[in-house]
Amino acid sequence: MSRELVHARVVESLSRLRMRSIAERLDALLSEAARTEPTYLDFLDKMLCEEIGSKQRKRVAMGIQIAHFPAIKTLEDFDFKFQPSIDQKLVRELATGRFIAEAENVLVFGPPGVGKTHLAIALGRAAVEAGHSVLFTSATALLATLSKAETEGQLAEKLLFYTKPKLLVVDELGYLPFERQSAHLFFQLVARRYEKSSTLITINQAQYSESHRGFEPHSADRRR
Repeated sequence: MSRELVHARVVESLSRLRMRSIAERLDALLSEAARTEPTYLDFLDKMLCEEIGSKQRKRVAMGIQIAHFPAIKTLEDFDFKFQPSIDQKLVRELATGRFIAEAENVLVFGPPGVGKTHLAIALGRAAVEAGHSVLFTSATALLATLSKAETEGQLAEKLLFYTKPKLLVVDELGYLPFERQSAHLFFQLVARRYEKSSTLITINQAQYSESHRGFEPHSADRRR
């Protein structure tokens, strides 16, 4: 069988196996192999690493898109020196995602401007990279959505939607005051997720203490 026919068959087989990254880069990989003369095992290892890496990048990109992060933020570009009060060791521990595996919750307290949203997005991104499903929402948008769903008789479906992600990030709780019914809806969601999935909530401490007296999130673990 000619080289051209073998090449075409290999490309077709790779496509059928959904190993599209190798199929697209086959010629480049073969040229490199001809130059470096790796062992068969090394060549196979390189091809598989290429495919796994490509699938991982696509999975992360899709997870980030589904999460609806409002911006691109990572721990690497967070200035811990500018905010020495933040426990960097604890943040790094949270970035491992172990709290998600254990279905623990995280509260991030602090005044405006200390980087709570940055940390929330960065930890959410780390969770996506670790293979967890993540959804990011502002508290205002979340409560408005739940209130609308209740009015339209679709609360159960919407609560299910917010219950599904392994990590739900709720940003800026306490930024605006909300009514008792909104608090009731929020805690319905927290109760459904409690000990099943993780919820990370950022809280503006100053506004929260002034506008939400008597409203205390007992269900969440207190972590900085």
